[in-house]
Amino acid sequence: MVGRYCSVVPLCADHADDLYNAFRADTEDRIWTYLPNGPYHDPATFRAWVEEAVSWDDPLMHTILVDGRAVGHASYLRIAPSSSSIEVGYINLSPDLQRTRAATEFQFLMMQRAFDELGYRRYEWKCDALNAPSRKAAQRLGFTYEGTFRQATHYKGRNRDTAWFSIIDSEWPGLKQRFERWLSPENFNAAGLQKYSLPTV
Repeated sequence: MVGRYCSVVPLCADHADDLYNAFRADTEDRIWTYLPNGPYHDPATFRAWVEEAVSWDDPLMHTILVDGRAVGHASYLRIAPSSSSIEVGYINLSPDLQRTRAATEFQFLMMQRAFDELGYRRYEWKCDALNAPSRKAAQRLGFTYEGTFRQATHYKGRNRDTAWFSIIDSEWPGLKQRFERWLSPENFNAAGLQKYSLPTV
């Protein structure tokens, strides 16, 4: 999946060093709070996780590349062709990727593949109900909040209530046009700042 600002490719072991270095830029390990794994403080342990994750079928892990460098990962998961439903998740964005055009574009590329190429009818987003940035991101990207599953699971020694969001295929054409307008170079001024936000473009 190739866009103007990034590419989304299958995760491979060769991405481990770049990802480790990109993630270590978060010296407070905040990016790992709501993930089931991590944080990692040595490259060998992280590489072992990457080498395991490469073999997964669901989640199906992908790497986000900017200028050829691995700066984040995301996955398709809960892949259910029979019900035509798929989820995006296992998202970890390094500080260099956060709040960039690429951080929005990789989401668009993964949606576009799910709806336009693979023909899914439902595209899901789920997160810890306490994860306010993730909830905000889902709504900015056009997902509709559907409710919270109480005590849905537990991880890292704590409970997780899970907030559910979705986009359905009838909503996708309008959202696609909105993403394309937002991602256009014409939507950014000389300083690189957006002229119009994604929900209003």
